[in-house]
Amino acid sequence: MRNLHLKLFAVFLFFTSHSFAHDYNNGDIQLINKGISYYIDSGKNFTVEEIKTKPFIASSKEILNFYNTAHKLFWVHFSLKNITANPSLYLNINYSLIDKLVMYEIDSSGNKIDSLTQGFNVKNSSQTPFFNLNIKPGEGKDYYLKIETKAPIFIPLEIGPLEKFTKRFERRDNLTGLYLGIMLALFFYNAFIYFFVKDKSYIYYIIYTLFMALTQITIWGYAWRFLGTGTTLNYYLIILFPSIAGISNIQFAKIFMNLKTDFPVANKIFNAFIIIYIIAITLVFTNQYFYAYRVIDTNVLFLSIYAISISVIALRRGNRAALFFFISWVVLLLALILYVLRNFEIIPYNKVPSYLLYVGSAIQTILLSIALADRINIYKKETALSQERALKISLENEKLVKEQNIVLEKEVANRTSELKQSNTQLNDALTNLKDAQTQLVEAEKMASLGQLTAGIAHEINNPINFVKSNINPLRLDVKDLVEVLNAYDELHSVNDTNAYKQKLAEIQELKEDMDISFVRKEIDSLIIGIEEGAERTAEIVRGLRTFSRIDEAALKTVNVHDGILSTLVLLKNNIPHYIKVIKEFNAEGEVECFPGKLNQVFMNILTNATQAIKAKPVKADEESITISTKDVDGQIEISIKDTGPGMTEEVKHRIFEPFFTTKDVGEGTGLGMAIVFKIIQKHAGKINIITAPNEGAEFIITLPHQYQGLD
Repeated sequence: MRNLHLKLFAVFLFFTSHSFAHDYNNGDIQLINKGISYYIDSGKNFTVEEIKTKPFIASSKEILNFYNTAHKLFWVHFSLKNITANPSLYLNINYSLIDKLVMYEIDSSGNKIDSLTQGFNVKNSSQTPFFNLNIKPGEGKDYYLKIETKAPIFIPLEIGPLEKFTKRFERRDNLTGLYLGIMLALFFYNAFIYFFVKDKSYIYYIIYTLFMALTQITIWGYAWRFLGTGTTLNYYLIILFPSIAGISNIQFAKIFMNLKTDFPVANKIFNAFIIIYIIAITLVFTNQYFYAYRVIDTNVLFLSIYAISISVIALRRGNRAALFFFISWVVLLLALILYVLRNFEIIPYNKVPSYLLYVGSAIQTILLSIALADRINIYKKETALSQERALKISLENEKLVKEQNIVLEKEVANRTSELKQSNTQLNDALTNLKDAQTQLVEAEKMASLGQLTAGIAHEINNPINFVKSNINPLRLDVKDLVEVLNAYDELHSVNDTNAYKQKLAEIQELKEDMDISFVRKEIDSLIIGIEEGAERTAEIVRGLRTFSRIDEAALKTVNVHDGILSTLVLLKNNIPHYIKVIKEFNAEGEVECFPGKLNQVFMNILTNATQAIKAKPVKADEESITISTKDVDGQIEISIKDTGPGMTEEVKHRIFEPFFTTKDVGEGTGLGMAIVFKIIQKHAGKINIITAPNEGAEFIITLPHQYQGLD
């Protein structure tokens, strides 16, 4: 792109070199190379009448070149004489990056006749300024061009008949169509290949192909002509498109030649070129067009030279992929160099085709596509060789494995015999261990059962004794009432009135002797006492049933509060009067669990809490066991806190170990808390202990409301 701009600027310089009139003397298209002068309008924006008085600078070049000036408004003056028989001549300015162009025709007396055209004329399929000069055979005229542009500018002034320009425009459109056809074919072909090979380099290649094509057609004005983009947008696109193409090409080169691994320094330098492209984009979006064009032109030139250098180094290191990369960049660079040399008239303007960049970029893109295909072939060959080597190694390994298997079979046979003997011994030891474990668990159960039985016997004995002591007084009271009832029955057999009255008097005397009112009250009191004893007995039985859950061994939803209360009922006899049980139930309490096993947890912890308080050398006036529940994050938290002597860190860490106990020999098996831990674990719960010496102990049990454990 840099070369294109250089060319266009060289064209500009060419046309400002002659101070005498240019004669059109043949029927072909020719450059105006005589009688050209220019004036740089530094923001004054003169009229044509004013500009005629200004000191124009004569140009000795074929093409006016304003590449190195940051000004945006130029005036060009030239004289032209038609010495052919052609009735009409046309002027074409073969450059598309112009904001506005006005052409003025001056008559022989020096007066302005009219402005011919403002803006571009596209009636003849041209995307460059194209004007009818209205100059007859043998006639001579002066012309002024007022040109406004933000881009670096060349002004190649070409004249000729309409039919010649029409043919040129057709050739240009055909060649552009061919170029786009090649680029689009490469784009879609490689996009199709990408979906099969999933090679990341293809992504950058197809992006480069697309934006390189967009760059070329934008340079030649086709984006303005067919897409309707304004000249302002055209300035953004002329930087944005080649920047994206350049960045994607750099990324493609980095992956294609494996620079990150093989040439890490070169990889970083390529990143610097990407940063420069980003700077160019930033400049154009901040309206710094002059600097944006120069940054991107310079970047393209040095990037081309650097890419060729890296590909040469890669070739010397045996990187075959670099060969196509080298050739493609050489082709593009040669096209750029020829283009620049033509623009600066180092070689004749008409001797070099105008579409060198089309040809160069198309050849480069084709070579890169071939390089990608070649790399796939290399991958295939490498894969085939790798598979062949792997197969050979596999066969050798198979042979080695067979030989080793013979040795191993002998060793395995010997070891199998030894393992069988060891397994027999281990099975015997495991059987003995299971028997011992069963006996220990049963011993723990019997110890708990003995403790439970003693409590139940004591609890039931009290209400039963109360019932028994009320039976004899109740029997005597009932006997007195029956005696009165029998006396009343005898009245039915008395017919004499006097005898009837005498019998009633005897009954009344009998009632007074036994104090019938007292008997009634005593019977009510005795019945109430018997009822209370029976209710207490029933309560104990219900508590026992709730605790044991004999008929509810399966998983089900119960209220843990019921289990705690039933456990307290059964332990009432074991809890001394100076221990106060505090209940703070704040949870809903519904839990899906094995009720009998969960009650066993409460029994063991509450029993240990009671025994711990009893074991204190010095007891407070009122000791306590606090049982509280609450719901936390979809789980229930049960806390059992006592005012016992607490535990040391060592005891705390070992409390759940099987057979560990702090009690004297013969007072415990050491399995109670181990069983508690196993039951909580089975319910997918947690149990934590907060304790310290002389500060009591708090067991915190956390259980999910929905059972999540293992059956």
